[in-house]
Amino acid sequence: MSELTNVPLGEPERPTRLIRIKEVQHRVGLGRSTIYRWMAQGKFPRPVQLGGHAVAWTEDQLDEWISAKME
Repeated sequence: MSELTNVPLGEPERPTRLIRIKEVQHRVGLGRSTIYRWMAQGKFPRPVQLGGHAVAWTEDQLDEWISAKME
C-alpha cells in the first residue's frame, strides 16, 4: 500500500538536502565549537550520521531552527 504525503497535487516533492558544517556555520553565523556546545545543551539541531565521522544537517531542519530564532 502506498503512503500519502502532505504535498499538494501538481507540486513535486523536494528532496532533503544535506548540509555540511562549513555551510551550517555560514548560514547561522556561529563557530563550530558554539554549534557543538549548543547541540549538547539541546539548543541546536543534531546532525545525521553519514558514515565514519562524517555528519550533516538537513536543510529543512536548519531552516526551521533559523525561522524559530527570528520570531
